[in-house]
Amino acid sequence: MRFTDTLATRLHFEDQGSGPALLLVHGHPFDHTMWQPQIDRFSRTHRVIAPDLRGYGATPLGASTGATRLGDFAEDLVALLDALEVEKCVLAGLSMGGQIAMELVRRHPERVRGLVLADTFPAAETEEGRAARNAMADRLLKEGMRGYADEVLDLMVAPYNTHAAPHVHRMMRATDPVAAAAALRGRAERPDYRATLTTVAVPALVVVGRDDTYTPVADAEEMHALLPHSTLAVIERAAHLPNLERPEEFDAVLSAFLRSLVRPS
Repeated sequence: MRFTDTLATRLHFEDQGSGPALLLVHGHPFDHTMWQPQIDRFSRTHRVIAPDLRGYGATPLGASTGATRLGDFAEDLVALLDALEVEKCVLAGLSMGGQIAMELVRRHPERVRGLVLADTFPAAETEEGRAARNAMADRLLKEGMRGYADEVLDLMVAPYNTHAAPHVHRMMRATDPVAAAAALRGRAERPDYRATLTTVAVPALVVVGRDDTYTPVADAEEMHALLPHSTLAVIERAAHLPNLERPEEFDAVLSAFLRSLVRPS
């Protein structure tokens, strides 16, 4: 394990391979091993950096006021890039990780040379959604993660993708409910990133599972329309975690995008 200290916690991360930096940001309630197929594949051509976000995996929550905002996660990632002396990276985030990526781009666009947004959406939370996230935070603090993990597994991973389900279930069960609740409360207060997306000057890739009900194809199409220089890829026979459900198809799309960044103009 490798760790680096940020202002609020001790961030655990994997750092494998050499070449252009690829920073992989996991979703909720997972950890960096959500990206294991991509770490294995792309560390042959890139320097792949995959952290456990604050409160997830081997990274402790640290000092918390009860809510971890997307900006907190984003600044942790910038501190990690600084510690590793990485000036620019291709930034890839899935679900909550995609929203963290949008926040990082909003704050530090100069650190990003390419953007990958997978199974995520840019809009601010609705009043109904805010109430639901806070209610779920209360539930996790009271009941822990097992019931939630059982309940949402078939939404995270399509029922026909049984090969991916055990890993996803393990990650969800292992997440600290206090950290998960803090992240939910922070996401409930997130800004609207749609205007930010219109200002992204670097190439972008938008990816979504065809059968994702959390962030459906329509959300991906909206982001694709907002981003000035983007490509949209829909992964068939996948739900919310196409990188684990259909890793070969996901990796092919990501590989093509990464190759496009180094082609001569």
